[in-house]
Amino acid sequence: MISIVPYKPSWPNEFLEKGTMLRHILGDLALRIDHIGSTSVPGLAAKDVLDIQITAQRLSSKLESAMNLAGFQRLININQDHVPPGNEADAHAWEKWIFQPPSPGRRVNVHVRMPGRANQRYAILFRDYLRAFPAIAQAYGQVKEAIVKYHPEQDMEAYYDIKDPVCDIIMGGAEEWAASTNWRPGPTDC
Repeated sequence: MISIVPYKPSWPNEFLEKGTMLRHILGDLALRIDHIGSTSVPGLAAKDVLDIQITAQRLSSKLESAMNLAGFQRLININQDHVPPGNEADAHAWEKWIFQPPSPGRRVNVHVRMPGRANQRYAILFRDYLRAFPAIAQAYGQVKEAIVKYHPEQDMEAYYDIKDPVCDIIMGGAEEWAASTNWRPGPTDC
């Protein structure tokens, strides 16, 4: 069962703790470590799961070993992000690895993506756009809350089947905003 909770002011510090630990262990293997997803947007309701994006030059056994040392295991069955409509021809640009710590403990998803890939940019632009436009972030939060309210039996796959197209619609506005402001990602969060 999926639960959406009100924004928790502790999320940025929880990310900083995990991100700093990952930076220490990964060193130069991590080109960037960013707080992404709904917990990275002030005021946004979210699943109480930290999402961290590591930008790495490549998906390698050396990186996987370092993540294992940090206490994270790769989810072998997830190797690609949702591909937005119109991007099917370049599905390779949506490749990723995802890691989680063993249960129990703080729920964290660590997404490892490569620089210059569409999915690496998507995560940071989406976050920055929602931070810049709190009303859009609030509407997005209402969509997630409604999915859970009206479909409490939904599993994770069904939740994302509904949520991902909403994100793609939001990204249309984010892309226009990025073009009009000459948006570029800021410095890494860790």
